[in-house]
Amino acid sequence: MISISGIRGVVGPELTPETVVKYSSAFAEYCNRGPVILGRDGRATGKLLGNIISSTLLAAGCDVIALGICPTPTVQLAVEKAKVPGGISVTASHNPVEWNGMKFIASSGLFLNAGENRKLWALADNPVRIYAAWDRQGKHVSDPSFLDLHIREVLSLPYINSTSIKRKKFKVVVDAVNGAGGIVIPKLLRELDCTVVEMNCDASGIFAHTPEPIPENLGDLCARVKQERADLGIAVDPDADRLVLINEKGEPLGEEYTIATVVNFVLGKEASSSKKTKGKSSPPYTIVVNQSTTRAIDDIAKHYGAEVVRTPVGEINVTGAMKELNALIGGEGSGGVILPKLHLGRDSLVGTALVMQALADFDGPISEFKKTLPQYEITKGRITLGTMNANDRLRQVIDRYAKNGRISNMDGVKIDFPHSWVHLRKSNTEPIIRIIAEAPTKPEANSLVKKFQDEILRNH
Repeated sequence: MISISGIRGVVGPELTPETVVKYSSAFAEYCNRGPVILGRDGRATGKLLGNIISSTLLAAGCDVIALGICPTPTVQLAVEKAKVPGGISVTASHNPVEWNGMKFIASSGLFLNAGENRKLWALADNPVRIYAAWDRQGKHVSDPSFLDLHIREVLSLPYINSTSIKRKKFKVVVDAVNGAGGIVIPKLLRELDCTVVEMNCDASGIFAHTPEPIPENLGDLCARVKQERADLGIAVDPDADRLVLINEKGEPLGEEYTIATVVNFVLGKEASSSKKTKGKSSPPYTIVVNQSTTRAIDDIAKHYGAEVVRTPVGEINVTGAMKELNALIGGEGSGGVILPKLHLGRDSLVGTALVMQALADFDGPISEFKKTLPQYEITKGRITLGTMNANDRLRQVIDRYAKNGRISNMDGVKIDFPHSWVHLRKSNTEPIIRIIAEAPTKPEANSLVKKFQDEILRNH
C-alpha cells in the first residue's frame, strides 16, 4: 500500500526487496544524495529491510546515520536536530507482525506531504537509476545517542516539573509490544523516579499480542496493572508514536482520552501562566485534531476559549495545519500527541511525560482524573473491502444522509448529529473502510457503527 503514510505491505509477497530498493533509491535522489537518518521499530524483518535501505542509500551516494531500534518520533526529531535532508523510519506502525514498511521524513522533521509524496513517487516510477561511483559511495555511521537526546528534550519541556513527578513515586506498568518503545519509555519513566514494571519490552519485534493498542488487545496489561497495584498502565504501538492509558483499576481510559488529557493539561497550564503574568488573559490558542477525534476536545477548548481546527486523518495533515496555524497542541484520537514546543510529530514520550505531570498535579488516581473531563464513548469498526468500491459506497452514504445531519466529505464521510457523530473513511494503511462513531453512551456508539456497517453491506 502506497499512501500519504508511506509504503507498507506483507514482507515477501507484497513488500519485496525490489520495492524497497525502488523507493530507497528514489528517496536518495529526492534528498539530493545528502545524509539520511535511518531508524527501525524492531520488528523481525526490520534488520533485513534496514540493511537493504542502507545499502541502497550508500550506493546512491548518501551518508547514512543509523539510529538502530528507536521510535519513529525519535527519527523525526533526529532529522530536525541534525539538519539533514531526510529520514526513513522502517515500520508498519500498528499493523501485524508480517507487515513492514517505510515512513519518509522531510528535512523539516515532518512526514512528506501530498505534493512531496507525488514527487517521490514520480522519482520511484522513473526506470532510470543513477548510483555513485566506487569512490563516491556514502558512509555509514551508527549513532544511538538520539534516544537519550529525545529523553532530555522531553524532560526539558516548560510544562514538566520533574521534581513534582518524582515526589509521587508512581508505579507504572509498560507494554511496548516488544517494539521500539520497549527501551526508551521505561528509561524515561525511571528518570522521573517511577517504579516501572516492564511487559513485552525486549524490543525483539516478536509481538506478544496484536500490536494495535486498543482495549481488546490489552487484556494482559489491564490484569497486570491490577495485580501490581500500579498507578497507571501505558501501552504503545511498535514504533511508539501512539500512547494508550490504563487506569489503576485495570480499565482502559480509551485511546481518545490520551489526547483529551494532554489538551486539557496544556491549556490549563497556559491559562494559569497567563493569570500569573500581570493578569493578562490567554491568547486565542488553536488546537488541531483530525476528523475522527473525540468531541471532548471541542468541549475542553470551549472552556478555555481556544479554537479547534479539524483535518483529514493522517499525521502530516494534522502537523501541516499545526505549522500553518502556529497551533499550541494537537494530535489524533488514536493516541497520538503532537506538541510543537518539541517537534511536529506524534510522540509517545511527550505524551507520557505530560500525562505523568497531569497526574502529579491532580494528586489523585487517574480514574478520578478522567471524571473531570467531558464524557463520551467511541466505538471503532471496520469493513474489509474485498471487491467493494469504497468511493461508491461512501457516495451512497452522502446521498442518503444529506438532509439528516451536518456532512463533511473532507476525509471520507463524517456525519454530525446533535449528540453524536459517525465517520466513515477508506484506510490509508489497510484495505478496509473504517467506521468510527461517538455518542454519550457506549450502546449508542455501538448502535451507530452497526447501523452503518449494515448500510454499506446491504447491497454488496
